[in-house]
Amino acid sequence: MDFEIKQLQRGDLKKIVDIHIKAFPGFFLTFLGPGFLKQFYNSFLDDNQGIGLVAVENSKVLGAIVGPLQPAGYFKRLLLRKWYAFCFASVGAVLKNPKVIKRLFRAVFYRGQSPQDGERSLLSSIAISPDAQGRGIGKALVMKWLDVVRAKGGKGAFLTTDAEDNDSVNGFYRNLGWKLESAYKTPDGRKMNRYVYDFGEYEA
Repeated sequence: MDFEIKQLQRGDLKKIVDIHIKAFPGFFLTFLGPGFLKQFYNSFLDDNQGIGLVAVENSKVLGAIVGPLQPAGYFKRLLLRKWYAFCFASVGAVLKNPKVIKRLFRAVFYRGQSPQDGERSLLSSIAISPDAQGRGIGKALVMKWLDVVRAKGGKGAFLTTDAEDNDSVNGFYRNLGWKLESAYKTPDGRKMNRYVYDFGEYEA
C-alpha cells in the first residue's frame, strides 16, 4: 500500500472539501457549498465521539472517512453548538434556491436513521479523490474506520446510501461484509438502503 491512513487534522479540511465537491458533483451537500462542507467535516474534530481518518500519499490527501461513535448523542451536541454555523454557511445555497430550506433542515438535523435493533456507530461520509480511484483507498479507509470504532468499544456500524443507480457503491459495501438491513424512502421520495456491520458476525 503506497499510501497511509492517518487521523483527520484541521489542516486537512480544505483538501477534503475539495475532494468531496469533485467526488459528488450534483449532490445536495455539494450544492450547499464549501462552507457547509467545512463545518460538516470540522464537526468530527470538535467532538470526542467523532471519528475521522484521511488517506495520505506524500502529504497529499487522497480521501477521507468520518462518522460518530454514538450518533444520537453526537448530533444532539452538534445541534446545540453549531446550528447557527451550518445555517450561516448555507445562506448562499438558500438564496439560489429557497425551496431547499426544508431539505436543508433535514440535513442539519439528520440523526442517521439508526436501525431499531441496537445502537451502532454511523459511517457518515467517505470521499475519494476521482484521480485516486481504483487503488483500494476506499476499502482501506472503511476497514480502518471500523477498527477505530471497535477499539473505542463500538458494537458495530451502519450507513445509508442510494438504492437506485448506485450499484457500484452498494456492491462495494456488500463485498466488504456489510449486510443490507432495510430499505426506505426519504420524505422527498429518494430510495435508500441501510447497511449494518456487526463485529464478529462477518469477520473470520
